[in-house]
Amino acid sequence: MLVNKEKRIKYIGFDDFWFSVLGILILGIASIYLFNASIFSLSFVEAIITIVVVLIFSITDWIINRAFMIFLRMKYPYLKDSVQRILFLLLAVVFTVVSVDFIGTKFFSYFSLNVTYNFQERAKALLTIIFISIMTMAIYEAIYFYVRLKKSIREEEQSKQAIIQAQLDALRNQAQPHFFFNTLNTLRDIIDQNSIEDAKEFVDKLSDMYRFLLEAGNANLITLRDELKFSKAYIHIQSERFGDNLKLNWNIPKASLDAMIVPMSLQLLLENAIKHNVISRAKPLEININIEDNCVTVDNRIQIKSTQLPSTKVGLKNIEKRYALITGKSVEIVNNGNHFSVSLPLLKTSEHKNSYGNINN
Repeated sequence: MLVNKEKRIKYIGFDDFWFSVLGILILGIASIYLFNASIFSLSFVEAIITIVVVLIFSITDWIINRAFMIFLRMKYPYLKDSVQRILFLLLAVVFTVVSVDFIGTKFFSYFSLNVTYNFQERAKALLTIIFISIMTMAIYEAIYFYVRLKKSIREEEQSKQAIIQAQLDALRNQAQPHFFFNTLNTLRDIIDQNSIEDAKEFVDKLSDMYRFLLEAGNANLITLRDELKFSKAYIHIQSERFGDNLKLNWNIPKASLDAMIVPMSLQLLLENAIKHNVISRAKPLEININIEDNCVTVDNRIQIKSTQLPSTKVGLKNIEKRYALITGKSVEIVNNGNHFSVSLPLLKTSEHKNSYGNINN
């Protein structure tokens, strides 16, 4: 595990090779100072032997403590287990430092290195070594906590994104049957009032529109340019039915065509205006589509029908929910009794809610 970089990153949270080297050296220097204050009075050979022995102690302490740390992370991997894991790690550090010091001292005493073990004399130095080891493990734990916290936040965000994407998919799929329902009502009226050829032309135009829906795929945002093509195709179909009694004023500057908008939102607004208002020679319906304050606004005079077609009551709520999920900007609806207008914010890809920035658009 010391050699394999991937395993180091997997269990430690980062590549700790150079951190381990530096830590062992610091631990060794501290040990030399604490246990061998008179090292400079030793001969060259004795000094080298002392340094080697101290480094062996330091490396052994480091490897064992690190192994305990990895074992505890595997056994208690979650953030909620942090207190339990840290408590066991503290006990493991104390046990390791004292045990390695005792066993190592006894071992090297057999090589006539004039080493004797006296716990009381070494207690103060051991406490310092334990403190340094605990501080080192604390750095490991802090990094581990940070990595786990980032992972937890990322997983939570991915979960939120999955939920939101599912909601968007449901709303998008809801909008298409709503459109289909209303166009069937329109087709019924054309069959009742016009020739078979008009009905056939309507079906052809409807086919073109559904081809657009298929090409749009699963996009949560499309350009205003594409939405306008779709909306104008829809209006062309309605014009077959209403003729000059339906008038559209398109006031869309070219500079706004590359802005983003929720798919089918503009078309749904036009559809609602046509569906809920009288359109006749005596009362022609005029719909204005303008760009105001970085919004596309659909406005029309209210001409309530005496009899209403069946309504699914999906259109506006669907648009509002999709905008709420994708961006912090809201849809503005104004009804003053004479005019009804809806303003849809024009968006940029970067204007999505930060929490859901990875949703494909």
